[in-house]
Amino acid sequence: MRKWRLLTLAAVAAAAILSVASCSKTQSLNLLVWEGYADPAFVHDFEVAQHCTISASYMGSSDELVAKLRGGSAGNYDVISPSSDVATMIATSGLAEPLDLTKIPTYGQLSARLRGMPLVRVADKVYGVPFTWGPNPLLYDTTKFPTEPASWAVLWDPKYKGQISVWDELSTVYMAAQLLGYDKPDPSHLYNLNDEELENVKKKLLELKPNIRKMWATGGELTNLFENHEVVAAMGWPLMTNQLRQANFPIGETIPQENTTGWIDHLMITSASEHKELAMKFLEYMIQAQTQKKVTDVTGYDPANPGAAQFMTDAQKKSLHLDDVDEYMTRIYFWQQVPRRAKYNEIWNEVKAAQ
Repeated sequence: MRKWRLLTLAAVAAAAILSVASCSKTQSLNLLVWEGYADPAFVHDFEVAQHCTISASYMGSSDELVAKLRGGSAGNYDVISPSSDVATMIATSGLAEPLDLTKIPTYGQLSARLRGMPLVRVADKVYGVPFTWGPNPLLYDTTKFPTEPASWAVLWDPKYKGQISVWDELSTVYMAAQLLGYDKPDPSHLYNLNDEELENVKKKLLELKPNIRKMWATGGELTNLFENHEVVAAMGWPLMTNQLRQANFPIGETIPQENTTGWIDHLMITSASEHKELAMKFLEYMIQAQTQKKVTDVTGYDPANPGAAQFMTDAQKKSLHLDDVDEYMTRIYFWQQVPRRAKYNEIWNEVKAAQ
C-alpha cells in the first residue's frame, strides 16, 4: 500500500511538472515595443489575471522594428507597437494578423478620430488597435533657458556648441524640413520630399553637427544626458519629460512655433505569433480606460481611450491637453508612410557619417 501511494504521488508530481511546463510554454507573451509600453505598473495585473509572463524587448526606431520583422525574427514576438509611419506597411505585408474585433469589446470606446484613420485598415480588415499618441517636443533645461524657446532654430545657436542632442531617427530629418518651411502649405509633404529638398535638409543638419553632443537612440539615454548635464536641449518624447520630472530635474517641454511631428502607436499581433488568443486578450486589456490611465502615468503620452480621463485629475488632463485635444492635434503632424524611406535613410546616414 505504501509503495502504491509513493507511485501515485510520483505520478501526480510528474503530471504537475508537465502541467506547469505546458502552461509556461503556452501562457507567455513576447513583446517588441517602444520604451514604457511594458511597465510593471500596468502589465503586472494582466500577468496575474492570465497566469502568464510578459517579456519585452524595446526598439529604438521604426526602422529597427521593420528590420527585425523582415529579418526572420517575427516568430520571436507576439505583440508589436508600430508607429504611424510603418503601421500601414506592416498591415499590408503579411507581418501582422487581422484582428477579430468581437474579442476586443473595448475597441468601440477608442477615439473615433484615431479609429477612423486608414493606417491599419486593409480592405475590410483591421490589423491594429490605437494605443497612445503624442508629439516629438523640444525638451530643454529650464536653468539654461529662463524663457521657453520659441523655435527649433535654438538648436543651431552657436552658444550651445556640444550641448545639443537629436534623435538618431528620421524625425530629425522631418524637424529640419519643418524649419526650412517644407511643411507649407501641406504638412504631409514632410514625408515625401524631393531630392533637392532632401539635399537642403542634409545641408541644414550638417550645420547642426558642431552643436550635437550625442545622438540618442533610447529614451533612457537622453534622460541620462540631461541628468549628467551633458546637454541643455533636445528633441525628445514626453516619456523623458515624465522621467526627468520624477527625478526633480528642471526640464521644460514645448512645441515650437514651427509645430512638430508626432506619432500614433498601435498594438498589433504578429502573424507568426503562436499565442494569438492570449495576445488578443492583451490588446483588450491594454486599451481599457483604467489601463490607459496607468500607461499615461508612466509615459506622459495621450491615451487612445478618451475614457481614461475620468480617472485623471484636472491638472493631469490639462497637462495632456485633453481639455483641448482637437486644437493640440493641429500642432502635431502625425507620421505617415514615407514612400522614399530608403532615400531618407540615405540622407540621414550621410549626416551621421559626416565629420
